[in-house]
Amino acid sequence: METRRDRLPKRIGMAFFGVIVTGFCVGAFQAADLGADPFTCFVTGVGNFFHSTYSTFYVILTGILLVGVFFVEKHYIGIATVINLLFTGMAADFMRGILEHFFPDPSLPARIVMMLFGIFGTCFAASIYFTADLGVSAYDAWSLIAAYKYKLLAFRLCRIVSDCFCVLVGFAGHATIGVGTVITAFFMGPVVQWFNTNVSEPFLYGKEEAASRQK
Repeated sequence: METRRDRLPKRIGMAFFGVIVTGFCVGAFQAADLGADPFTCFVTGVGNFFHSTYSTFYVILTGILLVGVFFVEKHYIGIATVINLLFTGMAADFMRGILEHFFPDPSLPARIVMMLFGIFGTCFAASIYFTADLGVSAYDAWSLIAAYKYKLLAFRLCRIVSDCFCVLVGFAGHATIGVGTVITAFFMGPVVQWFNTNVSEPFLYGKEEAASRQK
């Protein structure tokens, strides 16, 4: 049976793949302009305030959150956290640039397709990223810290509060708030869990071990 250390190269590959796909999905959300996930709305809104790119402020804002996590509860930081910090923003800007080059004035059906790619791709990427278990993003870490270290509220409520704050900041910064934002806020969990059960865990552990873990 493979040990946790034996699986490390695969887990690193999964973390990197998940982060890059997450960035591509953010770019697709932005090109679709039908609303993105709350943290993307937040970063986009702040970037708009300063007339800068998503990738620039993703690194700045995530870096600030990460410094706080380091001093408060650094066990949430891992290889995947660093990969997330360095590559998500660049992947998002790259994908948005590609889509806007080939679809400079996309029709509504094309925008819906981009949004659906963003939604399901984000769920798939999140499943791969979390199953790798090599750290979480700085944004995710703060909801976990609020819930489990400081016991302010249940995790889902801490996440709702942080998501609502991000959406408000994004709205103030003229980020698009739309159907994509609502769907990601309320329906990501079940879809991520489906990918965990049927894709990510069988890939990492093998079908038999994954099935035994899920019982």
